[in-house]
Amino acid sequence: MDMGLEFEKLELERKDISGSTFTEVNAEGLSFANVNLSKTKIDNANLSEGTFNDINAGGLKLSNANLSNASIRHANMSGMKIDHVHLFGTEFSGIVLPQEGDGNYEPNGQYPPIVFDGCDLRHMEIRNCNIAGLKIDGILIEDLLKSK
Repeated sequence: MDMGLEFEKLELERKDISGSTFTEVNAEGLSFANVNLSKTKIDNANLSEGTFNDINAGGLKLSNANLSNASIRHANMSGMKIDHVHLFGTEFSGIVLPQEGDGNYEPNGQYPPIVFDGCDLRHMEIRNCNIAGLKIDGILIEDLLKSK
């Protein structure tokens, strides 16, 4: 892709480039290892097919983001807020509570509830899941299923 830019390959090691600004830059195929990108602001960027491993994204804010076909694995998403998203075809699997040894493990098992509020859940399926304590509009689903 020719953007009319001068090509320059940079190899920075053990440098502090805090506060730097990159505008109208082609940075395709960058590789970052052992870097602190906290408080970094990225606007109008193409991150398609990017790979992020061993990332601390606590407090990350994404807006107007296309995450279609994205994959999130082995992630702590506790306390995460998801608002006004398209989830058709989205699959959640292997969702678990913290285990002993995890940083946010509570021995008494008292965790804030997972809440879907004001959502259109037409055509949603729940399969092979532990639904102990699951309520819909205040109705305990276990009791509802037992009454069938």
